[in-house]
Amino acid sequence: MQPSDVSTPSPRSAGPRALLSGWGSAAGTVLGALAAMVAVAALGLCLAQATALPGGAFLPVVAATVLMALGVPVSLDGSAGFLAQAHAGIAALPLSVSLVGALLAAFCFLRPLRLRAVAGTGELLGRAARVAVLWVVALLLLTRLARHSFTLSTGNGVTDQLGGALGATPTVGFRTGVPATVGFGLLWLLVVLALAFAVSRAAPLPAGLLRFQAAVRPTASAVLVILLAYVVLGLVAGVVTAVVRGQARDTFAVVALALPNLVWLAFGIGLGGAWHGHVNAGIGLPMPKALSSVLQTAGTRDVTLDLGALSRYDGRVWLLPVLAGVLLLGSAVVMAARASRRVGPWHWALRLGAALAVTMLLVGVLTRVSAGYGLGLLGVGGGGGLDELGGLLGGGGGGGGGNGVVAGSVSLHADLLREVLLGALWGALAGLVGGAVGGRVRRGAQER
Repeated sequence: MQPSDVSTPSPRSAGPRALLSGWGSAAGTVLGALAAMVAVAALGLCLAQATALPGGAFLPVVAATVLMALGVPVSLDGSAGFLAQAHAGIAALPLSVSLVGALLAAFCFLRPLRLRAVAGTGELLGRAARVAVLWVVALLLLTRLARHSFTLSTGNGVTDQLGGALGATPTVGFRTGVPATVGFGLLWLLVVLALAFAVSRAAPLPAGLLRFQAAVRPTASAVLVILLAYVVLGLVAGVVTAVVRGQARDTFAVVALALPNLVWLAFGIGLGGAWHGHVNAGIGLPMPKALSSVLQTAGTRDVTLDLGALSRYDGRVWLLPVLAGVLLLGSAVVMAARASRRVGPWHWALRLGAALAVTMLLVGVLTRVSAGYGLGLLGVGGGGGLDELGGLLGGGGGGGGGNGVVAGSVSLHADLLREVLLGALWGALAGLVGGAVGGRVRRGAQER
């Protein structure tokens, strides 16, 4: 047989198989992330008793919660015909849902690449583009599902009949906009994939970026470990609270929907940061007593949430700076000890300071909450279905009594400049000390 007779697979014959495999991997990434997010959101909402919402609203609420976890704002509209109109919105991230989705998306995206050291820029962009296309399709389907309206009962049969006759039956609905859904959803995916490559030691990079991995990946991984450590500690604290104090359903509802919101808030406050906000009605889920005591207010005036304010209700909050310092220093030591080459303590200080400053900026943005709602019905008292309206919009029936108003607002936003500066300071200090200690540990190990 002559060499010319030997047939070799042509690029064209291998191309369709590779393309099909690429789309299959992209579908696995999208389906895996969304399935995990839907499961966690449904569990949390079940525990929060959202299954009792009228009009078969549970599945649309689950879809809306998943979209909120991507940063998509939800619009709410209520009306009683010509008698009253109300418009409101919720901008908040249920970070338990977000975190689970981000971890699954990163894992599924990187798994096919785990045995490689280098990958071409075009290949990585192609993989990301296929995931993005399927992601947008899934987001559009969720957008269609995340809209619902239903009729509320006032608890008075005569009033309900009269309202129906006059076209003033109270209704409430929620929806998400397509442009906001696609925009925020793609931004979420882009940030997740970028962070996945920044923290993963096994993820391949284009040859031109390999020189940056020694400077970026150890510090990014150290910060991620700190954030996940807070989540694990919060989960343990939640289980203990459920066992010791009871109210297991409510506690686990918080864990399934908003555990990172609370523990990362505690991390920022432990570093000396501050949030500003108020809660002038129930928010539908329990929260630590000290936190609710500081934020609860009769009006819409914002109060400051920091170590000083919390310590007036619970002196144990002074353990938060200790916890933050221990975790930061421990991560810095491990980071420096595992470094592949010798780097001076000042380099670690600069890197960890910058990484923690960016992290605290993200924590401040992600823990922001803004929710306002209200529905006034002329001459119709609260109760009955109106209480369900308050629960749907994030709280119980607010003040109003005889004038039939269900209203309230929840607001929480970080002092971002303070968070970033303190993050940079704490990170630099931990990097300096941890770099020096970790360097000695590494040299001692090499000598042995």
